[in-house]
Amino acid sequence: MSDGIASNVANDPREKHDDAGHPVDVVISSAEAPPSPPPDGRYGWVCVLACFCVNAFTWGVVASYGVYLSYYLSHALYPSATSISYAFIGGLNFSIAMLLAPIITIFARQYNTRVTMILGSLLLTSGFISASFATKIWHLYLSQGVLVGAGVGFVSIPCIAILPQWFDKRRSLAGGISSAGSGIGGLIFSFATQAMIDNISLAWSLRITGIVVGIMNLVAAMTIRNRNKAIKPPQRGFDLKLLRRYDVLLLLAWAFVSMLGYITLLYSLSDFARSIGLNANQASAITAFLNLGTAIGRPMIGVVSDRYGRMEVAGFITFFCGVTCFAIWLPAKSYGVTIFFAIVVGAILGVFWMTVGPIAVEVAGLVELPSLLSLSWLSIVLPTTFSEVIALKLRRPGSGHEYLYPQIFAGLSYFVASGCMLELRRVKRKHKRHGNNP
Repeated sequence: MSDGIASNVANDPREKHDDAGHPVDVVISSAEAPPSPPPDGRYGWVCVLACFCVNAFTWGVVASYGVYLSYYLSHALYPSATSISYAFIGGLNFSIAMLLAPIITIFARQYNTRVTMILGSLLLTSGFISASFATKIWHLYLSQGVLVGAGVGFVSIPCIAILPQWFDKRRSLAGGISSAGSGIGGLIFSFATQAMIDNISLAWSLRITGIVVGIMNLVAAMTIRNRNKAIKPPQRGFDLKLLRRYDVLLLLAWAFVSMLGYITLLYSLSDFARSIGLNANQASAITAFLNLGTAIGRPMIGVVSDRYGRMEVAGFITFFCGVTCFAIWLPAKSYGVTIFFAIVVGAILGVFWMTVGPIAVEVAGLVELPSLLSLSWLSIVLPTTFSEVIALKLRRPGSGHEYLYPQIFAGLSYFVASGCMLELRRVKRKHKRHGNNP
């Protein structure tokens, strides 16, 4: 038996011996030790709940901007403002959050996730409350645009890399449940915002929203917990070396082009409803139903992604988004058909947000996840800023089909994006067969 033990020790590649042949202890540095595998649950489910809350009270609130946009477009509140001015505000909610992503990643590394999220909660609250006192359009740019966008980024960006640290086999399911929060938040705030505007005022709607989102995100910040000590991610703002890889460029192209369709759909539906003769309450209900679809569809897509493949499902659903734009939205002329479209497309239009984390892990690995996510956020700055601006410029008021060109624009964007994802799937499968990386 002792001979067998000696043989095992001698064959152990980690064992070191001195000149006399005696074994000596070897200290494996933390840099050499492999990352601790995700536990696939445990406290991770608490983090799922916290991320659900974050999504509800950041992206969910932002998703209801369509109600504000419809109100701004139908009321001359600021003499110098145009429809394009109001479109920029919603775009800034996304683009500022994404533009600050590398800085937020570094900030989270220096001051930890909790401090970063608390700062974001304060920025969100100050953005909405200061918007309630705006008297000029540039006041809205800085408050409801820049400040709210920065708050969304500081709260939500640190959370996106946390769930993949806790889950492996159930990674897409956890992400789907978490991202469903944006649908629930959007559903609540779409109805609540319109009700507050009608019964109280626009100013108090903004103030109450600011107070509620600030409190709820502070609760989430105190609850969430990362596994950075076990994973030891570099948490670089972004790693430019990743841009030399074809698979990374395909992922970023999918992100960029799909956002052109996503923002157009998210913000245009409420005003589209008014363009076909629906009233203000019906228009806000359309935005609410879109968010209802989001809440229902995202967990289901998470389950399907875990079973049939994240890239496969992301590519198919991106393509199907384009199909619905042409098959359902284009001929929609009634309240009922528009509601049906809102629910269907709401379940699938945000496939990027559900799958980008798990797909990024498959492309670059868990350790490089923060860097690749930062590059993903930067890649969607331009489309999130200008998509709705383009959509509003493409409108044809008084033509009888005002949103024809925005509808075509959204549908084609999803078709092109699906091609990028399916090409990424082909590349990864090819390299997997050959046993190497791009």
